Amino acid sequence: MKFLVLIFLLVVKTPVCVIAAEPAIQPVFDAARSYGYLKKICRLKSRVSGSPGMAAQQKLISEHFRELKAKVYFQTFDAPHPSNGTPVRMNNLIVSWYPEAKKRILLACHYDTRPFPDRDRSQPRGLFIGANDGASGVAFLMELGNVMRDLKISHGYGVDFVFFDGEELVYREKDPYFLGSKYFANQYKTQTRDFEYVYGILLDMIADKNLAIYMEKNSLKYAPQLTRSLWNAARKTGVRQFIAQAKYEIRDDHLPLNEIARIPTCDIIDFDYPAWHTTRDIPRNCSGTSLAKVGKVLIYWLQNMP
Repeated sequence: MKFLVLIFLLVVKTPVCVIAAEPAIQPVFDAARSYGYLKKICRLKSRVSGSPGMAAQQKLISEHFRELKAKVYFQTFDAPHPSNGTPVRMNNLIVSWYPEAKKRILLACHYDTRPFPDRDRSQPRGLFIGANDGASGVAFLMELGNVMRDLKISHGYGVDFVFFDGEELVYREKDPYFLGSKYFANQYKTQTRDFEYVYGILLDMIADKNLAIYMEKNSLKYAPQLTRSLWNAARKTGVRQFIAQAKYEIRDDHLPLNEIARIPTCDIIDFDYPAWHTTRDIPRNCSGTSLAKVGKVLIYWLQNMP
């Protein structure tokens, strides 16, 4: 006699505790803190190349980034003073993030100020503070430094912040411009190195209260893909102050980077600034909100670059 044995399997469903991964921290560029940096820099007053004000600024910046555990060093050279030919000690300040990476992004500004507010009709030899034309790029990079460790940079690229000296040690219009960026570009071109800059971005005059940043014509000429990718990042992040039209052709520190070093470099600059090269270029005419708008675009771009 055969017995049919039915075996019932009891499946017990035990509850499974699923731990959701914490969302990645989205770095935020702090408008108030960046404006505080701008005011702190401007309290040093004039920051002409080789001056005590410049030396104080170098100390302030280098200490800031060393506290953030970045690699900080100076690229030092001498340039003749345009008035008397005596040597002026210049220092490009370089801040490196992830220095082991061989493919790198260059974010730059100039950190010297023009000797005098030569476009000021009433005080052409007065005190030039350079809140927007000088301090805005420095304040921007100081604040960006606060979020660099939380950024996941596209392609595993390293990033260098470079503060150019001698952008405008200019007493007469015929005096040479861009001393620091020319030296930097020539060193990059001629010296043995084990890394390569994929892209460069120059930040100049980006704190105007009435921010309007148009595409710059030389940037479109030398670095069209990069330039369009930045304005595309602005569109995707909803930053309307980046206007996707070409308006000005500007000679700036991006030219040596493009023409000598062959680093595709874009100039992010708001050239519609009535206080340019006047005694009115002071913090009151600048805005941390404007800096944060640019910061939002750059953070997105660094995380999603082409």
